[in-house]
Amino acid sequence: MARTAHFALHRCALDAADGAEPLFGASAVWLGAMVPKRWARRAVTRNAIKRQIYTVGAASEASLPVAAHVVRLRSGFDRKVFVSASSDKLKAAVRTELQQLLARGASVRA
Repeated sequence: MARTAHFALHRCALDAADGAEPLFGASAVWLGAMVPKRWARRAVTRNAIKRQIYTVGAASEASLPVAAHVVRLRSGFDRKVFVSASSDKLKAAVRTELQQLLARGASVRA
């Protein structure tokens, strides 16, 4: 649905198609995070990115359509720029990019 330099947003409708059972029972915004070891080698970094995804996602839940969403890390952050595995600078960069991603995803209604 949307992309930024490091993240991609995927969406799957929750309603039933062709009379089949719905994907999930409740009608709500579902959010998942996928942070592969390939792009974030350290567990501390992967966990920090996932926490940012869930925090920013909860803050922008009202603007997202009712669907299942997955935020996927699609490229790594430069370890020369972000030396620490879980620095405030890295968290701020992730948060800013996630806000842009979810704003783009909220504007796409398909």
